[in-house]
Amino acid sequence: MVKTTLQIDGMMCGMCESHINDAVRNACKVKKVTSSHKKGTCEILSDDPLDEGALRSAIGDTGYLVLGVTSEPYRKKGLFG
Repeated sequence: MVKTTLQIDGMMCGMCESHINDAVRNACKVKKVTSSHKKGTCEILSDDPLDEGALRSAIGDTGYLVLGVTSEPYRKKGLFG
């Protein structure tokens, strides 16, 4: 699993978060996506690394600006992990 974190400019409310989440789901195959307008971030969990260009384009088409993208391996935190 891969955790991709996007820094996004322009989110102001919960509806903005929904627009971002929908754009990500439509652009890439993801397991989970959550956005926070307060933090200005979108966190995505996926089986494989995501196409950064596709993410930037999909989010840009909704009127928001991707300021940065970081990816790291993700391991679910369990009871004993």
